[in-house]
Amino acid sequence: MNNNDILIRLRYALDFTNTEMVDIFKLGGVEVTKEDVLLLLTKSNDDETENEEQMKCTNQMLDSFLNGLIIYKRGKQEPKPGQAPAVSAMTNESVNNLLLKKVKIALALTSEDMLEILENAGVTISKGELSAVLRKEGHKNYKPCLDRYARNFLKGLAMKYRA
Repeated sequence: MNNNDILIRLRYALDFTNTEMVDIFKLGGVEVTKEDVLLLLTKSNDDETENEEQMKCTNQMLDSFLNGLIIYKRGKQEPKPGQAPAVSAMTNESVNNLLLKKVKIALALTSEDMLEILENAGVTISKGELSAVLRKEGHKNYKPCLDRYARNFLKGLAMKYRA
C-alpha cells in the first residue's frame, strides 16, 4: 500500500471534501491546490506502473497531512517553553506505524477503540501487539506495522465513521 492509497482511504473513511483536504495539507505546512489533491487521489492501475495523471505522495507530504489532520481535528498546540519542535523521520518501514499513531491522536482514540476498529474489519490483535506497533522506532519492543493491519484499520475507520 503506497502513500497515495493511504490518502485515498483516509479521505473516504473520514469523508473529507477536496477543500478540506487542501486545508488539512495547509495546516501541516504543505501548499497544494484542489487540482493537486485530485492528482494525489487518482488511483493507479497497479503498483508497478506510474500513472502520468497521478501526483506521487511523498513520505514528507503524508507526514504533513497527518500532522495537519491532528491540528484540524484537535486544534493547534502551542509548544511548551524550552521544548524543541518535533522532527518526524518517516521511513518507508514506519509509514504505517506513524499512520496509526497520528490517526489515533487526531481522532482521540483509545487503544480499546483501535482494537474495536480492527476487530470490526476482521483483524484480531492483542493489546500488547497494538502497543508494540504504536511504540517509537528504535524501542526494544517496537514492531513494524504491516500493510494488512494499516489497510484493515482504514477499512474499520470507514465502517465506523461512514455507517
